[in-house]
Order: sequence, then C-alpha cells, then structure tokens
Amino acid sequence: MSIRWSALRVSEAADMAEEFVNQAVEPLEQVRVVAREALKIENIPEYMQQYFYRLISEVDRVTGGTHYEPVGRLKSSIEAIRDNLPSGTIEAEREKLKHGSQKSLIE
Repeated sequence: MSIRWSALRVSEAADMAEEFVNQAVEPLEQVRVVAREALKIENIPEYMQQYFYRLISEVDRVTGGTHYEPVGRLKSSIEAIRDNLPSGTIEAEREKLKHGSQKSLIE
C-alpha cells in the first residue's frame, strides 16, 4: 500500500530546515560567549546573573553539545522527522521520478 503524501518532499524539507539550523548555530554560540563574558562584569548583581545563565542554558538546549543536551532540540526534531519516514519510500519516489510523472494504471 502506498502512502498518499510525499516522503521525498518531507525529507527535502527536513534537509532545508537542517541547513538553516546549521547557519543559526554559530550566531547562537556567539550569544553564549557574550553571556559568559557578561557574567564577569564586576559587581554584577545575582539577579542579573540569573538572566545570563538562563540565556546560556537556552542556547545549550537549542544547539546541544552539552552533557544534558548532546544533540540539541532543533537537530533532534529534524532527526525525528527522518527516523519516522516509512522505510524505502524516498528511494521508491526517486525511482518513480526517473521514469517520468505519468501515473501508472496499476499502483
């Protein structure tokens, strides 16, 4: 039984999303650097430090690379999309596209 939606298009969308995530990682890492430097400001009150710690934590959660978030939530979401695509459907769609877009009488 074939699926009615395009696993290939879903896979391509995941690839595109991953590309944008990868582009966003470096600026987010710079946010982490700035926040860590801000924590070194002389006489910074604790209530202000907590906001910078929270900022660092959020960047870690999104980008990963820590003990608690090794992959990062954005990339793990993309991995979940790919992991849940029905096995073999992408290859089958690519094979179909090689032979044209005309529908077969028997599917």
